[in-house]
Amino acid sequence: MSEQLPFSEVPSNSEGFAAAERKMPADHVIEVIELLNSHGINIWIDGGWGVDALLEEQTREHGDLDVAIQARDLPKMRALMKERGYNDKGEEHARPWNFILKDHTGHEIDVHAINLDSAGNGIYGPPENGEMYPASSLSGTGVIAGRQVQCISAEDMVEFHSGYQPDHNDFHDVLALCKKYGIDIPEEYRQLPPGTGHSPR
Repeated sequence: MSEQLPFSEVPSNSEGFAAAERKMPADHVIEVIELLNSHGINIWIDGGWGVDALLEEQTREHGDLDVAIQARDLPKMRALMKERGYNDKGEEHARPWNFILKDHTGHEIDVHAINLDSAGNGIYGPPENGEMYPASSLSGTGVIAGRQVQCISAEDMVEFHSGYQPDHNDFHDVLALCKKYGIDIPEEYRQLPPGTGHSPR
């Protein structure tokens, strides 16, 4: 375990959470997971729900569900989700390996398609792009609404949040993960979180 650093306070997004609109609630997340699993499709929960799975509690609302899925399972997934009212959102930046499915109620699933190589890495997009989910990232497990799920590992989830200017949700997620799993805080998260009076020390 890496050295733990003291925290003044993890920024909280939970205030007013109960009254906030849940765009992708936990029960719907579980329905999607169980539907796909029941048809032999494995997915890894990524993004905000992936963080909360690792924390084993819902700490904030989520506008969508991010999933990693093997590209070979995309046709079956699309068919199953279409039966339940999901269609391509049609965003301009959609790509064959990354697109959003949306139903008429506003639920969104951000799909990240990967091809597993011989080392277990999830190649994301054309191989020449050099983008991947490392094999270690696909080893995570967490809990959503009392159900164990596959998700991105804590260490890799923190790594995925590095290399760009973080927003408040990023600070909330990364500091909570570092605190729970004893991960060193990345340099960009040692500064004052935007919009708060607290800074990790």
